[in-house]
Amino acid sequence: MKQSWLNSNLFFKFYIANSNRTRLEKKPTSHMIIPMKQSAASFEKLNDIGFRLILIPFFGIAIPLITKINDEVTLTHWLTKFSYGYTILIAFVIWQGNRYLLFTLRTYFDWFNKPIKKIIYLLLAISFYTIPISTLLLTGWYYIFAQGKVNWSTVYTTTLIIMICVIFITHVYETVFLVKESESEMVKNEQLEKARAQAELEALKNQVDPHFIFNSLNTLSHLIEENPAKAKLFNDNMAEVFRYILQNKSQELVLLREEVFFLRDYFSLLKIRFEDAVQMNLDIPPNLFDNYLIPPISLQLLIENAIKHNEFSDHIPLIIDIDIHGEELHVKNEIRKKILRKTSGTGLYNLNERYKLLTNKSIEINEDKEFIVSLPLLKIT
Repeated sequence: MKQSWLNSNLFFKFYIANSNRTRLEKKPTSHMIIPMKQSAASFEKLNDIGFRLILIPFFGIAIPLITKINDEVTLTHWLTKFSYGYTILIAFVIWQGNRYLLFTLRTYFDWFNKPIKKIIYLLLAISFYTIPISTLLLTGWYYIFAQGKVNWSTVYTTTLIIMICVIFITHVYETVFLVKESESEMVKNEQLEKARAQAELEALKNQVDPHFIFNSLNTLSHLIEENPAKAKLFNDNMAEVFRYILQNKSQELVLLREEVFFLRDYFSLLKIRFEDAVQMNLDIPPNLFDNYLIPPISLQLLIENAIKHNEFSDHIPLIIDIDIHGEELHVKNEIRKKILRKTSGTGLYNLNERYKLLTNKSIEINEDKEFIVSLPLLKIT
């Protein structure tokens, strides 16, 4: 668990310049563990200078005070200072050596693949380094400041304290690495989730064009047989409508103004074919056109859906009403269900999925006396 003291500016700030975790690679024909390629000075990319500048002198002074090693001999004022300087040097050598071992072992093992083996190798490495070096340097202290009269009990106690401190600091380093790696994984997962959502959105967008082309070509084919003049007019208008689709295909949201103007162009295609059999009442105040955003081609899809699923004629026209209620745009028509062969049913589903991916909101469908679809509008602030 990420602990607050790890973030303390008093102790250290860790920043890993290269966030790529090292992993294990094994040659197929060998049992030898080989580290992945990385910079020879990769451990220097960890900015723990402040951490070391504070804690190395701290341990170099605190441990002698705890073991009272300086009290065993009578030292002058300057010799006392040199003695603490020597113990700070010991702390520096122990710290830097174990730091090197820790970073080197990280190129061979990580907590995710071989946690037990890493713990064993790490404890062995720091023990085989810390205990001999501490003993040797502490013995050197006695030869420098106590005329070679070594108090082995103090040496053993001091070495044990040093070992405990090394394990603690190693734990701090590993905890910080794990926190950073966890954060890196979270960022990576968020990026993957965003990429997945974007891929789904693009797939849904790509289904709009074939659907529109298929229906438009069917209409054009019908008009060519019945009324070539209307077919030419329809073809010209269809080019304008399709131009809007191509221009806004890559857009996630468009102004309500643009969508309303496109809807009028699209409805002109329907009027060419059905004439007075379809009617549209567009009751949206012009002063709201630039206040809201909407996914492109949303209204066209709803009009197309109403035409597809309802019976209508010149005597009993299909009337589609479009207006705004609060922060929603309503598209409604009287229900006159047409008997159809099995349909894919992807139109409204895709529109709803696009809304959920873009806005975390869903469209609402009411099929009581009228078929009403409510589209959430995104207000521009």
